[in-house]
Amino acid sequence: MKYNNLMFFALIFGIMFFGLGCKHQADTLPQDTDFLHDRVSSSVIYEVNIRQYTPEGTFRAFEKHIPRLRQLGVDILWLMPIHPIGEVNRKGKLGSYYSVKDYYGINPEYGTADDLHSLIQTAHRNGMLVILDWVANHTAWDNPWVKEHPDWYVHNEDGSLHSPFDWTDVVELNYDNKQMRDEMVNAMKYWVKVFDIDGFRCDVAMEVPTDFWDSARVELNKIKPVFMLAEAETPGLMHSAFDAYYGWHLHHIMNQISQGKMDARELSKYFHGHARQFPRRAMRMNFTSNHDENSWNGTVYERMQHSYKTFAVFTFLVPDIPLIYSGQEACLDHRLKFFDKDQIQWKECEMTALYKKLTGLKHTHAALRGGPIRGGFKLLATSDPAHVFAMTRYASEDTLIAIFNFSDTAVSARIKSSLGPAQYTEYFTGEKITLSSGTTLQLKPWDYKVFIQNQ
Repeated sequence: MKYNNLMFFALIFGIMFFGLGCKHQADTLPQDTDFLHDRVSSSVIYEVNIRQYTPEGTFRAFEKHIPRLRQLGVDILWLMPIHPIGEVNRKGKLGSYYSVKDYYGINPEYGTADDLHSLIQTAHRNGMLVILDWVANHTAWDNPWVKEHPDWYVHNEDGSLHSPFDWTDVVELNYDNKQMRDEMVNAMKYWVKVFDIDGFRCDVAMEVPTDFWDSARVELNKIKPVFMLAEAETPGLMHSAFDAYYGWHLHHIMNQISQGKMDARELSKYFHGHARQFPRRAMRMNFTSNHDENSWNGTVYERMQHSYKTFAVFTFLVPDIPLIYSGQEACLDHRLKFFDKDQIQWKECEMTALYKKLTGLKHTHAALRGGPIRGGFKLLATSDPAHVFAMTRYASEDTLIAIFNFSDTAVSARIKSSLGPAQYTEYFTGEKITLSSGTTLQLKPWDYKVFIQNQ
């Protein structure tokens, strides 16, 4: 869901205030979820915008793309909200995906329950997990709960229903009401039981009380282990409710570097401090775009200009889980309308091949795992820290070194960290090279190199 400016700056302030210099917090997720958690740690998430994906904008039309996405290297399909959309106070012709009229229903524009079953079954046959976007903070004005259970909602002083932030097409739910909480959990359980959904991406998760998510996770895991992704960057949510969180802070640093407002030293500061506030098993979702960023803040070509490929590679090399948004593999170069039809134009392009290379790298190297068995991660010092960011990812008998020039200037950078001489092959070019302390590398503007140690 789109943040307003006040909310965004409050979020970033909270991240910086609580995150820097803190120790890792305890790990408390249920142990019976370990096998799923470990699977997710090596996965690539793909956000599916059903409305804009095909001319039809249906489950059946999207289902035909699943084999292609499997070949692309996608492991988890995140379906944006699939529920009927409210009509009262609707924005645009089709309305916001996040204005939910019926938690048990399916948007008829997308198809039927049988169509959704077919999509999920096809995804499972292709080895993919499917998670639903879940909007627990608010509903549409014409959700039946509004008339049947007005006490399930937050009210203003004058007794009117409350719309959070500037989201005038929705009304906020009241989590002081136990009946509402119970019914929300029942609705989530329905999709796991009846449709075999594998988990949820939870919209504005920090706006819903943490103890609700904790209890919901317990109930869902009674059916089967589920993967839970929070649209939040709040450490407290990661103890027992969620497996993964949004890398918002890192994303905004990437944008700022791309626009010349920050340099590579900000990334070193981030990895030295920010992520330590989270439990070691918590996974960050890294992204260059998503539905909010694309529609409201601009395409990767607008925000990241000449660095979009560099940061795409970066999101796959740093811990933990990378995200691809619908159309990024087809060089999506315009802002998709949020409340109206605006179909993605599909084509093969430079990003198609790049994402295939990156997913192949992610899947074949234990060093790039995230989560509880994550590969090791260590920053490497260079002679040009303002422009060059370097790191080692390592696991047993698997070592990668990634070096990025995060500037529009050609640079010459020397490795300063202790590094014994070893033979490496550059992943994208096949170049053979010996790397050690003192090795100097020539990097073009926005250049990147990924070296795999030869065994």
